[in-house]
Amino acid sequence: MKRTLLFGLVGMITLIGASPSQTADKTKSEQAFDRLTSLKGEWNGEPDGVKTTLIYTVTADGSVLMEQCRPEGGPEMITMFTVDGDHLIATHYCAAKNQPQMVTSAITDAQKPLAFSLARITGLKSPDDFHNTGITVIQKDNDHLTQEWTYQFKGKNGTNTFHFTRTG
Repeated sequence: MKRTLLFGLVGMITLIGASPSQTADKTKSEQAFDRLTSLKGEWNGEPDGVKTTLIYTVTADGSVLMEQCRPEGGPEMITMFTVDGDHLIATHYCAAKNQPQMVTSAITDAQKPLAFSLARITGLKSPDDFHNTGITVIQKDNDHLTQEWTYQFKGKNGTNTFHFTRTG
């Protein structure tokens, strides 16, 4: 009985002692992804006067953050975020029927805004077609989110800035 109790205590102490070191062993990109997954839940905003809901879900055994963008009266879009080595990848499944894949540079500070830029795009019929070229995700605090989307259309570049507030 004493031996069982002793082994149980040793096992528990080992688990408790291992937890902080597992967090410390995470790479900067994993830490940035963990921060991004804190968006999990529902967010509302009115980009360009259109009521829009964002729903963030952690999926694929914690390896992907899925963003569902649901503009009122418009088609839904999906963006998937994941870790790839020392950077993060965002693949956006756009209502324009193309799929820009955007990447961050190597993450050096997990607390800074995440700036993704275009690495490649699929489904683009013509370079003049509308397509997103980047997104910057700015987590102001636990309840306020800003997204800065850059795009290209007919050879011209532009930026749209959207603000969201956590609702659930």
